[in-house]
Amino acid sequence: MTLPVIWSLKGLTVSDEERAFFENNRPVGFILFDRNVKNPTQLKALTEDLRSLGDMRILIDQEGGRVQRLWPPYWECLPFPSTYGDWWMDESQKKALRGVKTHAEKLSKMLLDVGIDVDCWPCFGVLQKDTHSVLEKRVFSDDEVIVSELGNVAVQTMLKNGLMPIVKHIPGYGRAVVDPHLNLPVIEADIEQLETDFYPFRHTNAYVWGMSSHVVYKALDKKNPATFSEKVVRFVREDIGFKGPLITDDISMGALSGTMAERTKKSLGSGGDIVLYCHGEMEEMKEIAKVLPDMPKETKERLDRAQEELLK
Repeated sequence: MTLPVIWSLKGLTVSDEERAFFENNRPVGFILFDRNVKNPTQLKALTEDLRSLGDMRILIDQEGGRVQRLWPPYWECLPFPSTYGDWWMDESQKKALRGVKTHAEKLSKMLLDVGIDVDCWPCFGVLQKDTHSVLEKRVFSDDEVIVSELGNVAVQTMLKNGLMPIVKHIPGYGRAVVDPHLNLPVIEADIEQLETDFYPFRHTNAYVWGMSSHVVYKALDKKNPATFSEKVVRFVREDIGFKGPLITDDISMGALSGTMAERTKKSLGSGGDIVLYCHGEMEEMKEIAKVLPDMPKETKERLDRAQEELLK
């Protein structure tokens, strides 16, 4: 039985306690962080060990710039994604498109070589004048068409090379003026203004994973962040037209409130497919596991459909 969750772990190897827990609470996969990475040999052994527990996806946040988990001297430090938007505006569109393609090719080889097959990238946010600094260089541009063009090159290149992308953060993160790792962003923009943010997700050109945002969009739901909102998830599915598996951003982030069990139930109750938990705390994972349902048929179908994109 597979549960609709992505687990995390504490260190460089799987502890006996973690192994027993993971065997009894089999997830869709695992997400890795700096604390789980020492060198290529260690990391490859870790991903092989995790996969020995079953048919697991292994996720990571490897974007470029400051959001990287694999660092020199063993791995190349790739540029901030905003670099390519700057090239588009200041030098040439062809250079920008080639740059993103090369970036995605390097990411794919880097990750697949050590057994990682899902990357939480690219960011489809659209930069605004007051976008919080935690995001600004992680997005391609302040122009939604450029974000879409560059983002889709990244998506297609990753898929072609066998790496599953997760486009984020749905339905748009660029208007957040506070850091959701710490606080809950609330966006006052009306629905017409938000069309700029929706544009890249409307034009996603492949059936891939998507990550929900811990952001309140008052035009869609006055009270609940997207991760907890049936209204927003319905809008994402029916209006924006995003059909792929929807994974939450990390449910332990400061933007959300409630116990881990409450956050889990709200995330899945909204229509989301998979809960992402990143802190690797055993007691919190046990709390989450108690309220997880079996994998819904619709979620499995979405995951299988996304996997087909890698086999084309």
